[in-house]
Parts: sequence; C-alpha cells; structure tokens
Amino acid sequence: MVGRCALGGHVISHPHQPSTYATQCSSSSSHDTVSGLTRGGRRRSNRSEVHLPTHALHFLSPFRRIGCPFSSFHIMATGQIFSRNTQALFYNYKQLPIQRMLDFDFLCGRETPSVAGIINTGSEGFQKLFFGQEEIAIPVHSMIEAACAAHPTADVFINFASFRSAAASSMSALMQPTIRVVAIIAEGVPESDTKQLIAFARTNNKVLIGPATVGGIQAGAFKIGDTAGTIDNIIQCKLYRPGSVGFVSKSGGMSNELYNTIARVTDGIYEGIAIGGDVFPGSTLFDHVLRFNNIPQVKMMVVLGELGGSNEYSLVEALKEGKIHKPVIAWVSGTCARLFKSEVQFGHAGAKSGGELESAQAKNQALKEVGAVVPTSYEAFETAIKETFEKLVEEGKIAPVSDVKPPQIPEDLKSAIKSGKVRAPTHIISTISDDRGEEPCYAGVPMSTIIQHGYGVGDVISLLWFKRSLPRYCTQFIEICIMLCADHGPCVSGAHNTIVTARAGKDLVSSLVSGLLTIGPRFGGAIDDAARYFKDACDKGLTPYEFVEGMKKKGIRVPGIGHRIKSRDNRDKRVQLLQQYAHTHFPSVKYMEYAVQVETYTLSKANNLVLNVDGAIGSLFLDLLAGSGMFNKQEIDEIIEIGYLNGLFVLARSIGLIGHTFDQKRLKQPLYRHPWEDVLYTK
Repeated sequence: MVGRCALGGHVISHPHQPSTYATQCSSSSSHDTVSGLTRGGRRRSNRSEVHLPTHALHFLSPFRRIGCPFSSFHIMATGQIFSRNTQALFYNYKQLPIQRMLDFDFLCGRETPSVAGIINTGSEGFQKLFFGQEEIAIPVHSMIEAACAAHPTADVFINFASFRSAAASSMSALMQPTIRVVAIIAEGVPESDTKQLIAFARTNNKVLIGPATVGGIQAGAFKIGDTAGTIDNIIQCKLYRPGSVGFVSKSGGMSNELYNTIARVTDGIYEGIAIGGDVFPGSTLFDHVLRFNNIPQVKMMVVLGELGGSNEYSLVEALKEGKIHKPVIAWVSGTCARLFKSEVQFGHAGAKSGGELESAQAKNQALKEVGAVVPTSYEAFETAIKETFEKLVEEGKIAPVSDVKPPQIPEDLKSAIKSGKVRAPTHIISTISDDRGEEPCYAGVPMSTIIQHGYGVGDVISLLWFKRSLPRYCTQFIEICIMLCADHGPCVSGAHNTIVTARAGKDLVSSLVSGLLTIGPRFGGAIDDAARYFKDACDKGLTPYEFVEGMKKKGIRVPGIGHRIKSRDNRDKRVQLLQQYAHTHFPSVKYMEYAVQVETYTLSKANNLVLNVDGAIGSLFLDLLAGSGMFNKQEIDEIIEIGYLNGLFVLARSIGLIGHTFDQKRLKQPLYRHPWEDVLYTK
C-alpha cells in the first residue's frame, strides 16, 4: 500500500497489513504476527526464511514494545526531507546552534537563511544574528501556533527545550499542518511521552528525529542545530557540498567521527542523520536507510548502530526482503560488552547490554548474513567504506563529486580580538566594577570578600564612588548620612511630587523619578554648594564676616545656612548627631568648626539662620576627605565639583521616596487634586 506523504515522498505500509499505525494483532490468533513470523520463528509466506528463536520476536522492532506489530507501522517518507530551500522554526532560543546553522547556510551558498523564526515562550520581537557578513533580524514568537502562522513555508521544527517540556512542545509542533519534520534534541524525555509522539507522527505521516539527537544534515543544503560541530569540522568533512553517501547513526558524537572518515575515503556525505540514543527513537535506522535507498544521489549507505534494543533488526528484515538495492556498510558498536560479567550501560539509554540478540556481535552477524558489508572491527570500518566506494566508482555507478572551494566565513569580532587578529576600540570605560570573572568585583574587591568581611553600604559606596576602601569611621559616617537623610516627611517637594504621582496610578520608577527631579539648588543640592563655598572660604582664610558679607554682595545666599522651621532654640537633631559623631571619630573637624563659626555670625542676624543638615554634611565631608589622608587636594576639588555629595542625598532620599510610593499604593489613595482654598487666584 502506497500513499502520498506530507513530506514530498511516499508512505509505505506492509502489503499484508492495514496502513493505520494503531492496528493491533488479534488476540485470538495462534501465531505471533510480528513481521509475519510464527511463534516458532519461521516465516509463513513463501519468501526466504528468517530463522530466529521464539524469544527473538520481542526484539524485531521497538514498536512491538508499545503494542504495535512491526508490519503495521508506517515507514517514513521514502524521499528527501531537506533541501536548499528548507527553513526551520527554532524552539527555545540558543544563540550558538542558531548561528552555526546560519554560518552553514552561508558556507553552502544558500540565498535565504534556514532559520525562519525563533520561538521563545514569553518573548516577542527580533533577535540579531549574522548571515555571512550581514547582520539580520530573525523574528521571535512566544507561541508555536503564532510562529507557524507567520512562517508557513517553515516545515522543520528544531526543539531545544529541556526534557521536561520537550514532549509537550513537540506534540504542539506535530499538530501544526505546516510542520513536517520535528527534531528533539533533549535526552531523558519520558518514554511514555515519546511513544505518544511516535504514534502521532507516524499516523500523520510526519518525521520525528530524536529524542536525544544532535539532529541531521543534508550536505550543501540544510543542517539541524549543532550537527557536525564547528565550521572547521564541516569544511574538513566537505559537508558544504553533497557527496554520494547516506549515513545514519544512533550516536550524534560518533556522527562527527564518521563524517570525517567518510570524507577521507569517499566523495563525502549526501545526508546524515543521528536518530538519537534513547530506547524509543522517533525514526529508526531502517526508516532512513529506506529513504536513502530511494534518493538517486545516494549511491551507498553507511550505518552505525550500537548494542541494546532491536533497531538494527528492522534493517536486517528489509535487506532480507530485498527492499534495499544499494550497498549498505554497517557496524554495530559495543562488541566489548562481552568482556564484562554483568549488564553494562554504554552512555545512551538504549545502549544497554542485555540478551544475546541485543549484543553487538549478534546484530553484526545478522546484518552480514543478509548482505550488508560488515567489517571485522570498528577499526576496519573505514577500509570497508573505502573499498565499497572504489568498487562503485570502478563499476561506473558513482561519478565522484568534484570538490569546490567554500566561501570564507567571517570571523566574529569577539573571537578575532581574543586570538589577537584585530584591534577594536572600546566604547565605554569602567574603572569601578568588573563582572567578567567568576564573580563581580567592586573596585577590584571580589563580591565574596565584601560579604565575608561584613562590609556595609558605606563600604560599597566607598568602593564604587571613591574607588578605594575608606576607614571604617568614614564608611559608617556615610551610612549615618544616608539614614538621617532618607526622608523628611510628606510635605517637602520631592515627597510631595512622589505622592501625587503614585496617587495618579503611576508605577514605582515613575513615582520615584518625579520626586528625584525636584532635587537641586533649593532641595538637597545645597550639600555640594555648602562644601564648595565653605572650603573656598576656609582655605582662603576668610573670616565668617568676610565670607557672609562677600556672599551677600554677590547676591548669593550662604548654602547650608538657614531653615524654615529650625532655629537657635530649636536645633536640628540630625545636625547635632553628625557633629557628635565627627568629634568622636574624625581626626580633624576643621571645616565643620569653620561652618559653626559662620553659623554664629549668621545667628546674630536672624534666629533661623542655623547650620542645617546640608551644611553639616557638606562641611563634615570635607573633613572626611581631608582628614582620612586618602585624597589629595586635586581629588577633593574634583569630588566636590562633580557632585558626589549631592549623589549621597539622592541615594538617601530615594529610600524615603520609595517608601512614600509604597505607602500611597498600600493605602489605595485616590487621584490627588489640590484644594481650591489653597490657591490664590488673582489677576
């Protein structure tokens, strides 16, 4: 029975069985109907006999294990499943394998990239990658259905999901009418899930590669993910142009080895597939060999199996029945298993030494008896491939493909810089932190050291702002400043703006920024000015009278002096706390004492011209910088000029502004409207 397959080839079912995958054996039959064999192991038809003991019937096909007779399952498309126009959807964004696919496309001279779209749950937009020297934007979709609708010509689904979600996403892809081939990279997919995927794929005439596969490649046309490894390996194996050999293997790692071997002794690979090492592969060695047998460009097939399971016996059956008319060179690895006294697991889930029929020796012998070219050892595999190829050339059945020179793949800037081939200018300079190593560093101090030594916020500020570890009394003073300046009630301009914005329903960042934008010369910014003017006057030796009166003549208010509420008799407690700490811990308080002298003079003019918290912090920070002995005069001037001290107020006040935002949202306050009675309406 032959039916048209969605993959452009045909689906062939056994001539004596219904074509539906779900067909089961009749429980009333006195014979085991697996592949038409009786329970005694002899074929019931008049065709050539296959003599196997009764218990061998269990191993003839992996599909027997899921309640499906060998003779009733669909064989995959008999023709080519990839071409130079094949495009894929890539599930679960992985930059390196996608870029390798695009580099292979460029190497092969494809006009269009093989990756049409990327599916990354929760993401939308584009991902930038390279197609040769050109940077391209590949669409990113959050849903499989949306990606398939947007890219109806993409018929391959490459699934890089983890083993936990690979089955569900693969089933979703198989259910899409545009998807013809699904490759599952993950290993460890639950066997029950894999069986359902296999059943659905075969019922719907679709190709499933994997699980636990590296994928496959059609030389010069299309490759899946990391198949064949690096560009250097692809070039060495001549995979940038088609050869005459069809290759199928259980092992992805051994595929790379065989691609290299085949390239050395033949004109190269036409198509290579790694079916995956799990117990239940979505497609079998037999499936792909049968396809290769019907691809005119494939002149010979190389098969690499392994001990465990029964995959190779379906190939034995096909060779025995004469379904394959091209040379097959095969080797089943794992012959060393007999050296072990107990059952041994060889890497893959399906590569497990079990009964005699699952041994590498039994499979190699069965393949040899039905006409496959089977070497005496793996070491002789290359020679067997070489001799078969040369014989076909002598017989005129192969006209060796002439080699071509592939284009040069542009080297990524990052790797070129690392190898010392190019010099590239940087665009940003950073001297305070570095996150390139095993752990982030602040001014050269590893994060682990910061935690282990019990550093506080003040220590982190000293590293990130001043690029050095300041003495403990300095960092503790910074922390005190932050605590004292964190908030000053809901009525100051910054808090008011934040509250109004939060009540307008805006988010945290918007509310915070609206408050921060009020910080300036009249609110918070006076710290910088206070430090600047106090330092200049003190360093010049100006008396408080000369300083204050000189500022008055210039029309400038003395920053750091004056308060709307505090006075001589109602001192700001914050100022007193800062002064007490400085007297106790600072080696020198020259600038603070000068600020106090200025306050004494200004209080003689008005009762509220007291030293405020801005003036206290500004003058004391001058004492910190000068008294610590860790900064020279030029560095101190630069710190004041740049605005470090204002940054301290911004950092501190952010804590309070964030608190006000949360407070208003927690209280579910409505939109703020200023009362009319608080506005003077005038002409």
